[in-house]
Amino acid sequence: MPLTVNLNPFITCAVTGSGSSQDRSPHVPRSPEQIAASAIDAARAGAAVVHCHVREPDSGAPSRRPELYREVIDRIRDSEIDVVVNFTAGMGGDLVFGDSENPLPLNEAGTDMAGATERIAHVAECLPEICTLDCGTMNFAEADYVMTNTPGMLRAMGQMMTDLGVRPEIEVFETGHLWFAKRLVEEGIIQDPVMIQMCMGIPWGAPDDLNTFMAMVNNTPDNWTFSAFSIGRNEMPYAAAAMLAGGNVRVGLEDNLWLEKGKLATNAQLVEKAATIVTNMGATLMSPAEVREKLQLQKRAPVSK
Repeated sequence: MPLTVNLNPFITCAVTGSGSSQDRSPHVPRSPEQIAASAIDAARAGAAVVHCHVREPDSGAPSRRPELYREVIDRIRDSEIDVVVNFTAGMGGDLVFGDSENPLPLNEAGTDMAGATERIAHVAECLPEICTLDCGTMNFAEADYVMTNTPGMLRAMGQMMTDLGVRPEIEVFETGHLWFAKRLVEEGIIQDPVMIQMCMGIPWGAPDDLNTFMAMVNNTPDNWTFSAFSIGRNEMPYAAAAMLAGGNVRVGLEDNLWLEKGKLATNAQLVEKAATIVTNMGATLMSPAEVREKLQLQKRAPVSK
């Protein structure tokens, strides 16, 4: 198979995520101020897009509070640094069962199920250029946790995103998710240009071997834009693999905490390392303005105080 190298990729930095990494590295940002500052540093290092979750400032626990997202986006927009803002809309689909002998009642401490309107309330309020749409349901590594996104929920959320003028980034964790993304386009819910994020190596979705990755790539329509990442030690190899396969790059503390063995990373350091890899392979990184043009994104001005 001939290479289809993307010599003009963009880098997305996934700034903090919603996992338990906040207690494993002092560099994982918690407060809106810290998240925005880390996003801005990543943009200075070469990221054209920053993908943001929010956390409760005191505990670092994942949060869906719109006021936290508002503070993050206001701080980014008020800065002198230009970057495309991408908010998660994956929260609110967490289903945690009881143990294998007593699956019901649900574990109330871990379960967080919300309706479509509530799940994108922060998107409607803040109007980032991009927000994510996790395009399917999946078992995660935790014994009784299921990331839950029904077809009906995805259709409702996708239509709301389209109506808001916010470009969905379709998160695909396995090939069935990619199949459903195509159906959303056929139904007119998601519009071109379609943006895909291939999430590799996350138990128990698509493994990050190259055969599986290329199956995902080969099933992506030629006119769609895709990025790809893997978690942990394969984060940087996937910067090269994604570019070589014709895609774009994602790195960040959501996916990996380490710069090298024994050395914890910052978001800016991960972006710098990925940028070095792809530019040494002959690439020129896209700017935020070029990403907006390519993906037909709407940049909003800072909210007047």
